[in-house]
Amino acid sequence: MINEILHAKTGPLTRELLREPGEFGLGQLPVVTKPDATTNMVCGYCSTGCGLTIHLKDGEAVNLSPTTEYPVNLGMACPKGWEALSVLDASDRGVTPLLKNERGQFEPVSWNHAMEEFTGRFKSIQKEHGDHSVAFISTGQMVSEEMAYLGALTKFGMGMLHGDGNTRQCMATAVVAYKQAFGFDAPPYTYADFEESDVIVLVGSNICIAHPIMWERVMRNPYSPEIVVIDPRMTETAMNATQHLAAFPKSDQTLLYGIAKTLIERNWIDEDFVRDHTSGFDEFRNFVAEFPLERVSTETGLSIEQIERFAETIHKGQRVSFWWTMGVNQSYQGVRTAQAIINLALMTGNIGRPGTGANSITGQCNAMGSRLFSNTTNLLGGHDFPNPAHRSKVANIMEIDEATIPTENSWAYHEIMEGILKGKIKGLWVICTNTAHSWINQNVAREILDRLDFLVVQDMYHSTETAKMANLTLPAAGWGEKEGTFINSERRFGLVKKVRKAPGEALSDFNIFRLIAHHWGCSEMFKKWTSPEAVFQSLKEFTRDMPCDISGIESYQHLDSEGGIQWPFPEGAIITSEQETNPLGKERRLFVDGKFYHADERAKFLFEEPKPLTEKTSNQFPFILLTGRGTASQWHTQTRTSKSPVLKKLYPQSPFVEINPADAQRCSITANQKVIISSQRGKMIATAFLTHNVQPGQVFIPMHYEATNQLTDAVFDPYSKQPSYKACAVAIKRL
Repeated sequence: MINEILHAKTGPLTRELLREPGEFGLGQLPVVTKPDATTNMVCGYCSTGCGLTIHLKDGEAVNLSPTTEYPVNLGMACPKGWEALSVLDASDRGVTPLLKNERGQFEPVSWNHAMEEFTGRFKSIQKEHGDHSVAFISTGQMVSEEMAYLGALTKFGMGMLHGDGNTRQCMATAVVAYKQAFGFDAPPYTYADFEESDVIVLVGSNICIAHPIMWERVMRNPYSPEIVVIDPRMTETAMNATQHLAAFPKSDQTLLYGIAKTLIERNWIDEDFVRDHTSGFDEFRNFVAEFPLERVSTETGLSIEQIERFAETIHKGQRVSFWWTMGVNQSYQGVRTAQAIINLALMTGNIGRPGTGANSITGQCNAMGSRLFSNTTNLLGGHDFPNPAHRSKVANIMEIDEATIPTENSWAYHEIMEGILKGKIKGLWVICTNTAHSWINQNVAREILDRLDFLVVQDMYHSTETAKMANLTLPAAGWGEKEGTFINSERRFGLVKKVRKAPGEALSDFNIFRLIAHHWGCSEMFKKWTSPEAVFQSLKEFTRDMPCDISGIESYQHLDSEGGIQWPFPEGAIITSEQETNPLGKERRLFVDGKFYHADERAKFLFEEPKPLTEKTSNQFPFILLTGRGTASQWHTQTRTSKSPVLKKLYPQSPFVEINPADAQRCSITANQKVIISSQRGKMIATAFLTHNVQPGQVFIPMHYEATNQLTDAVFDPYSKQPSYKACAVAIKRL
C-alpha cells in the first residue's frame, strides 16, 4: 500500500516527505553515528523535562534509562519516562490519513487526497463564511519548531485569526499573572531552588504525584526544610509536609491575603526590597487590612493558630520558595490567587536569590514552548500582535509581507468553542490534543464539536475521543520519531531526537505542516524553514532583545553538548557552573538584580476581593467535587499512558471517587461499592473509595477518566480565560 501511494498517488513533495531513511532527509543528529550506541534527549511527558539516555540497536531505539548527568533529573525517572518508548508501538497508531465517508465510516486515503480534502473544504468554508470561520486548537506536546510552523502557517499563510492551545487549560493563569506582575511571562526559578530552600510552600500542587522528579529534588534538600502544603485534600505531598493547611476549596486567596496582613502588622517584611523594586505596595497594605485573622479563619476553616504558624514560618525562613500549579491555575479567580502568592514573595524579598521565588510549575512537556512560539496567546517570541514594531520584526525575519500578520489577538479556547456554537466558526483543525475528553463540561463540548461543517484531527492515534468525531484524521509521528526542542518549567531548552521511524505513512507534524503549506499555495512564505533546526534559527532571531532571548544558542549540537540551556541566553553569553561568578551559569534564576520587565523595572502588587464559589452546594448537590492527578503513572487523557501494559498495572483502570467515611455512612455507601456522581451537567459511575484524605462535604475524582469532565462546570478566570476544573457541586448515591 505504501509503495503504491508513494509511486502512484502522491506528488513529488509527498514522496520526498515519506522517503527512507528519514522524513525529508531528516535523520538523527550527528551524535547518532553508530548502529549500536546511545544518545541523550529529553522526555516528552511533563514539564519537568528529564534527560533520557536512548539505547540503540541497528540505529534504532530499543530501550532507555535516565541520564545521570542531566541537570534536571540527575539520573532519576518516573514510571511514565521509563515507558516512553513502549507507547510508540500501540496497535491504534495512525498509519494513514482517514476520511469519513457518507456512511460515517473512515476509509484510508492517500496524503494527496487528504490534502485536497483539507485545503478544499477549509477554503470553501472561508469563501462562504469569511477567513475567520476556520480555527485551530493546538497543544503543549509538540516541539517548539512545529508550534512556530503551525502558528505561522495558519495565521500568516491560511488567513486564520483564531487559534489557541490546550495550554489554556493548564498554564494561562500563570502566564497572565507573570505578565501583569513582572512585565513578561517569566518563571524565575531553577530546580536547584528545591534543594536550597529552608521553607517550601506548595499551593494547590501535588508534586509528589504530578511531578515526581521535582519531589525527588525536594528530598535532596539538606536543610530539613519546612514544607507547607495548602490543599483541601490530604494529597500524597501533604502527607509528607510539616504543615498541611486544608483550607476550604478556593479560599486560598483569602488565606494568602490574611498572611500578608499578619506579616505587615508584625513588621516581617523586607522594606528595602519593597521600596526599591516594587510598586503598589501601599495600596496593597490598605487592601489586606480587611483580612484579620478572624475573617481568614472563618472563610478558610483553618484555626487562627495554623494561620499564625504559617506566617511565622515564612518570617523565620531565610530562603522561602513559593510554588503553585493546577490547584491555583484552574480556577475562576486563578490569576489574582497566583498574584497573591507573588505578593508574598515580593514583600518578603524572597525572589532572585537561591532557594526563593514565586514559582509556577508548568504542566505539559512544552507548555513553555507553546507560550512563547505557538502564535496563540502572543506573536512569535513573546511579542504582541497589536504592536506594529513587533509585527515588523517578525515579518522581516521571515521575509514576508507584514500585512499578512494579524493585528489583533485570537479568541481564547472557550471563545472558539462559543464561536462554533454561535455558527461563526465552521471548520476546526485539532492538533495533538483531545478536546472531546479534556474540555470542561464534556457533554456540551461534544455537542459543539458535532456542529462543525469540517473537523480535522491530527494525532498519533486514530482512537482518541476527538479523532472518532473527525471528518478527516492525519497520522502524526510522536516523541522519539522526530526532532526539535522542548522548554521545561525552569525555562530550559532541551533536545528531542529522531531515534525511530514513524509507523506506516505517519509524518512528523513539521512535515504535515510543510505539506499543507505546499497544497495551500503558501509554501514560499516558509522557504527558509527546510528543517526543524532551520526553524530554530528563526526562533533565535524572534527572541533577540526580548526577555527570553536565546540568540546565543548556536545550534542543536550546542544544546546537546550543554545538557540543555535556560533562557535568557543572549548572543555572547557563556555557561559556567557557578551562579555566583556568572549569572548565566548552568542553573540560572531571574531577577538576581531586582530588575523586572516593566518600563520602570519594578514588580507590581496586584490584588482583588476574593469571590465565593461559582457553584454552591445545595440539598440536591451537597458535595464539592475536587479533581486532580490520580497517580504518577497516568497522564492527562491517558491517550499515551493507556497504551503501556506496565503503566496500566500501576493505576485503577476504572474511575474511583474518594469520599469521607462519615459522608459514606450518611449516604449508606460502603467501600468498593459502585456509585453515581452527578452534577447539573451530567453523571458518571465510579467505585467508592472511603478515606479521610478528603474532608466531609468534599469528594475527589482523578481528572484522567473520560467521564470526569461530564461533571465539571464551564466557568473561567476573567483575565486568563482558563477553565475552573477544580470545584463544582455534585451529588453521590449508591448505584
